[in-house]
Amino acid sequence: MLALAALMAAVISAPPAAGADLGVEELMRNLAQVRSRTARFVERKHVAILNAPLESSGTLVYTAPGRLEKHTIAPKAESLVLDGGRLTIENTAQVERRTFALPEHPMIQAFVEGVRSTLAGDIATLTRIYDVALEGNERRWRLLLRPREQRMQDFVSEIRITGSLDRIRTIEIVETEGDRSVMTITRDGP
Repeated sequence: MLALAALMAAVISAPPAAGADLGVEELMRNLAQVRSRTARFVERKHVAILNAPLESSGTLVYTAPGRLEKHTIAPKAESLVLDGGRLTIENTAQVERRTFALPEHPMIQAFVEGVRSTLAGDIATLTRIYDVALEGNERRWRLLLRPREQRMQDFVSEIRITGSLDRIRTIEIVETEGDRSVMTITRDGP
């Protein structure tokens, strides 16, 4: 019985059949083909001073090439809408709404562009802001983004994005001080 359990664990955790390594350009072309997508997410923020991660969940909506919406449902209702060069943050419980131009906040813009440029398959913008490395094949890939500018390196050491084919499965942001957040995209649609 123990041997059967070990065999099942090995099969379940085995990587997909070996395929040719995926190139960054090919991955970006695949991602650029996605015109829109809606998915659910669970985000866990691991903060050194807390005993347990902070968890939030909700819905993500992407519309190519530059609109990204994050609608948090729990623990409190909040929306972030990125449309072109403008970011709007709305806290519905407190009836607060703030909108600002990303170029006026270069640190936020650099971070946002890491995610948005990946979704859009925009390799030119991505490589302007980050050193980009890719591991794996089209069935299981991991994109590593390391900030080029020192100001951003002071806050973020790396962004790790994993996926399969043209779907992003996780986005992990590793901060310089050791805190990190992991967003898991659990399934399509609301």
